[in-house]
Amino acid sequence: MIANKFEDLIFWRKARELTKLVYSYTGNGNFKSDFGLKYQIQRSSVSIMSNMAEGFGRGSNKEFLQFLFIANHIP
Repeated sequence: MIANKFEDLIFWRKARELTKLVYSYTGNGNFKSDFGLKYQIQRSSVSIMSNMAEGFGRGSNKEFLQFLFIANHIP
């Protein structure tokens, strides 16, 4: 299957599921009182999805792979 949009990519959908879990998990318990940590973790999970989408939109395999590498190495 050839992807016509980044939402068609299986690994982007998995990253979206992860982001939903991160938001769910950080909305409870110890994260409620540590806003800085909470938002940093949430932004990191969104950044993974964003890098995949941006790389997909670049139009070349080389740039796409570069953005996948970045997404894979988010601290």
